[in-house]
This record gives sequence, structure tokens and C-alpha cells, in this order.
Amino acid sequence: MKRCPSCNQTYTDEALNFCLEDGTPLVVDPPATPVNAATVPMTPRYTDPPPTQIYQPNTSPTAQPWPQTQPTPYQPQPQYSPLPPPRRQRSSAVWWILGGLAVVTVLGIGIAVILIAVASISSDSNNNRSSNVNNRNGNANRLSNTNSSKNSARENPDPATTLPASASDDFSKQLWGVGTSQYGDTWYADNEYHMRSKDKTYLVMYAPNTNDYKTENATVRITTRNVDGISPVYGYGLLVLAAKSKDKNELEDYGFLIRTNETPAYKVVLHRDGKETNLVDWTTSDAIHSGTSPNLIEVRIKDRTLALYLNNQYATSITDSVPYKRGLAGLYTSDEHEIAFDDLEITR
Repeated sequence: MKRCPSCNQTYTDEALNFCLEDGTPLVVDPPATPVNAATVPMTPRYTDPPPTQIYQPNTSPTAQPWPQTQPTPYQPQPQYSPLPPPRRQRSSAVWWILGGLAVVTVLGIGIAVILIAVASISSDSNNNRSSNVNNRNGNANRLSNTNSSKNSARENPDPATTLPASASDDFSKQLWGVGTSQYGDTWYADNEYHMRSKDKTYLVMYAPNTNDYKTENATVRITTRNVDGISPVYGYGLLVLAAKSKDKNELEDYGFLIRTNETPAYKVVLHRDGKETNLVDWTTSDAIHSGTSPNLIEVRIKDRTLALYLNNQYATSITDSVPYKRGLAGLYTSDEHEIAFDDLEITR
């Protein structure tokens, strides 16, 4: 049994350590010595309630009062106001740098203009040229070789220069000019050289300017075929003694052309002073194969005589009245139909 020493209130609960009335720690009373109940006088009980006391919180070292925390007052955080960046002092070096960049830019533009001008001049000198077939005898644009080797101006034969006894081109290697222009298209396909002109225009392509392709006093042979079976109205065929004029950069050559429609025919033309002149008008020939069948065109040049053979049959002859010397071989087509050339042979 436990008792409050302050108010003498007793408690039987062994787990209770403090008085429920005033909070005083309880003490344990020793057990009473047993005596005869008949002889033990009864302890008088207080009939008056104990005096009222004000509750005092326990200050015993073992007592742990409930922690009282003070709320932290709200303190607004100051708003960040970044300082403006310090003003940079303009240095004279900036002007030197800007001036240098301006000079480099001007020089770059100047170099670009020069390169474009040089490329344009080179392109113009190599550009293909064409004439309108509606006015075959009038001055017109022409198409010359666009390959990497420029055709030089026509020159007199040099006796000291020896031409090879023979040369051939099976068109397995890309040596002639290829590409698309306002006058037509040229390309390689299936070991053949293909040409297709624009409508109402003829297309001329000269060989690379090397001794292998010179045709002076030579026999020139080439196989040609009409790919789509529709013959160009103004023909297609072989050019010999071909070059550009020294003064006007115009085409100069002799053209031996065929037409492979229902009535196959041939003709011979002269290119000079920007004109195409018929030397031999269209002449029908049974030697020419029509449709898509290949045809062999051969021109035998001896001094100033040029003889035409078609599929090994003699057709006609002309005289070089200009005369043209040391010219190249070349190819010709007209209108919009595809023509293929193969097996060019030049023997002397």
C-alpha cells in the first residue's frame, strides 16, 4: 500500500507513484504488526475533507514536464534584386577587330566573284551550242563539246606532228562530255554514248581534243542506232574535220547524216560562220537500215576529198572547199529522239 505524505491519501495500485490529489510522490508504509482484532482499537477516520490545495506542478528531478516549444515567428525573406552588370568600357581593340573582319569579308567576296567569273568564262568556252532548225541558214546558237578538254581553234597541219596510225573508242570509258543543257542531254549507258536533242534543234558534240581523235587523211567509222525507233526529222550521224573557229568560236565541220524513217535517206552539211548549209540534200538510199537497226557510217578522207559509205556501200563524195585541217571527229543528232553511238574507229 502506498500513501501520500501530504494528504495521507492511500492507494493500493502498486504502479501509481504520485498522489492524484496534489501530485506528491507516494511512500510505501511498512506492513502493520498483526494484533488481535478484538483488542485493536479502530483508527478514527477524519470526517472533514482535507484542505483544498492549489495544484503545483511536479518539480521532482525525475519528473519530465511536457516540452513547450515557441513557434518561430515568420520573417519574410528579402527579395533578390540583382545588380546591373558593370558597363564594359569599349576598347579600341574592338574597332580593330571589326575593321579586320570587314576587310576579310570584302576580300572573300572579291575572290568569290573572280572564281565565278573564271568558271563562267570556262563554261562558256566549253558550252554546248545549238541552232534552231526552223532557220537552218540563219545565225543561231550552237552546241559544242562540254568535255574537260577544250577544243582548240582550227590550226594548219604541223608536219612535225605525227598522228597515231589508228585509234578507237568503244565508249566503255567516260571521255566525252555528259550532262544536261538547254539544247539537250548526253550520257553513257551500256557501253554506248547517248544523245537526245531538244525539239526543233540539233545537238553537236565534239570528241576530246587529242591526236587520237584527229581525222585529217583518215578513215572514220562509227556505229549508230535509233533507240526509240522514231527517226529525228533532221537526221543524226558523224562529223569530221571538226573544230571551233579561231575568231568567232563557231562550229566548223562536215556532217554526214542519215534519216531512218519509212524512206531512209542521207545528206551532207557544212557548219561554218554560225550556219548549217546543205552540201548534199536528202537522198534516199536502200543501204540504210530503218527503225532501231544499227547503221555503220564511214567517211574516207584523202587530201580534200571526203567519201561517204553507208553499211559498207558507197553513197556520195564532196570536196573540202574551205579547207578544214586537223579537225576532230564529232557526233550529231536533232529533235527529241534518243540516239546511241558505239565503236568509233579512226585509221590513217
